[in-house]
Amino acid sequence: MSAFGYKKGVLHAEGVPLSAIADAVGTPTYVYATAALTERFRAVTEAFQGQKHLICYSVKANSNLAILRLFAGLGSGFDIVSGGELARVKQAGGEPGKTVFAGVGKTPDEMAQALAQGLLLFNVESAEELEALDAVGRKLGKRAPFALRVNPDVDARTHRYISTGLKTSKFGVPFEEAVALYAKAKKLKGLKALGLDCHIGSQLTRTAPMKAALTKVADLYSTLRTQGHALEYLDVGGGLGITYSDETPPSAQEYARTVLLATEGTGATLLLEPGRSLVGNAGVLLTRVLYRKPTEARTFVVVDAGMNDLLRPALYEAHHEFQPVVKRRGRDVEVDVVGPVCESTDVLARARPLVLPRQDDLYAFMSAGAYGMSMASTYNSRPRPAEVLVDGAAWRVVRERERVEDLWRGERA
Repeated sequence: MSAFGYKKGVLHAEGVPLSAIADAVGTPTYVYATAALTERFRAVTEAFQGQKHLICYSVKANSNLAILRLFAGLGSGFDIVSGGELARVKQAGGEPGKTVFAGVGKTPDEMAQALAQGLLLFNVESAEELEALDAVGRKLGKRAPFALRVNPDVDARTHRYISTGLKTSKFGVPFEEAVALYAKAKKLKGLKALGLDCHIGSQLTRTAPMKAALTKVADLYSTLRTQGHALEYLDVGGGLGITYSDETPPSAQEYARTVLLATEGTGATLLLEPGRSLVGNAGVLLTRVLYRKPTEARTFVVVDAGMNDLLRPALYEAHHEFQPVVKRRGRDVEVDVVGPVCESTDVLARARPLVLPRQDDLYAFMSAGAYGMSMASTYNSRPRPAEVLVDGAAWRVVRERERVEDLWRGERA
């Protein structure tokens, strides 16, 4: 289901014309669709029906409080990578007891706060982190529940910047060291081994890498259980891809079949960490055309959204469809869509065939719900965009546009 479509030539989010939102709130603005968010979450839930599991939404994909609250209301747990994300989860009504804490650089303070609040699981990513977590547990008089994130050395066949399961990756402990680390942890009084974790990358569009990695990890889980480790959770990570242009990622049902076949017989409760697949196609970034700039080499269309608002094209050479909010007829010309940021990498769409946009025309960068606003910055002293959540024919601002005065809050001249 797509929550964004044309009605009488005007692009809508559910029942709301995007032009109405732009006129009321301005641009650039992120717009999210409640129906798409809900439908994607329920699709994963239904695909794993009958299997013990917990969906832990990956907060880093989009951390807006309204979206976190929506998922919490649907029964979601959360996957976090910082103390700040845990604070967001709590503020949105999420439960620490349904939250897992990943990331290679957790500080002792972050560990202590999470442990004191009853976190479900720490996904530990190095031997020294394991020792640090033990020290925190002993200091608080608790046993910190943990899973080791193992690196299965499987190529996820995705962009090199979002592939995390190879030996060259900073993530996870080497697969062959896991047994010894669990044996060591069993002797430490501040730790309690509850699970095993694996995540090989993001924007996965093939099931073969998932199957290869999870088969290895499931075998290791069973081995650890036979060695006396009372593991309960098998964290299979997230990373399921979405369609940005012509990709054909697995459906929720195909994904579930792959996971369930690979982990069959473990008896584990599966922890699933979807992020992009829940929110990516549930959001767009509205922008307005400022100028057209024809040159001998190419034609530029300058818009008011920049790489500080949508970093993915500059960071990953990522593709986002660029669609007019109001359709016009005419002959296509090839243009580069660029933003106002003073960087040559501030190109949001290259060599796109478009009816030449006019000044003040509204456009939408599609599939912008994941890693859009969560990666936004104030580079060039540009206030960050507003965020809007649509629900049927109603909509509301769920994050006000940053003000210029906010840019120097906390600074001292």
